[in-house]
Amino acid sequence: MTTDVMLSVDVAAPAGTTWLALTDWERQGEWMLGTEVRVTEGNGRSVGSRIAAVTGIGPVGLTDTMEITGWEPPSRCTVRHLGRLVRGTGAFHVQDRGPDRSVFIWSERLILPFGPLGTLGWPLAKPVFTAGLRYSLQRFARFAEAYVVGQ
Repeated sequence: MTTDVMLSVDVAAPAGTTWLALTDWERQGEWMLGTEVRVTEGNGRSVGSRIAAVTGIGPVGLTDTMEITGWEPPSRCTVRHLGRLVRGTGAFHVQDRGPDRSVFIWSERLILPFGPLGTLGWPLAKPVFTAGLRYSLQRFARFAEAYVVGQ
């Protein structure tokens, strides 16, 4: 079974700045709750590059390996999740809303793991997942609004 998740956040920064902040993979841990990201293959700014996001607390974590399947700066990046547990596709969109405003939209089409058990458990897990993502997007807005390239 697949499930769709889509959340957005307004950002008081130009679309170009929001894009640069979003695709600064190595700094994603500064705003994404409990997650560290690194580029594992390629330059992280082109189709075919791979990134790994490790989400967890202390020594317990889950690695989400992704391949960039679409790269359209400064507005869209799409990924394919390659892991055993996290599978499906994701998209990061930045919409221009004027000289100093943009919107960041995070969307996922996830293939639920664990077969029927995953399908039964998703209604319990989805609110927690969505709350964590919403919190992270609010942190992202502040991160992007203060973003300086190279810091």
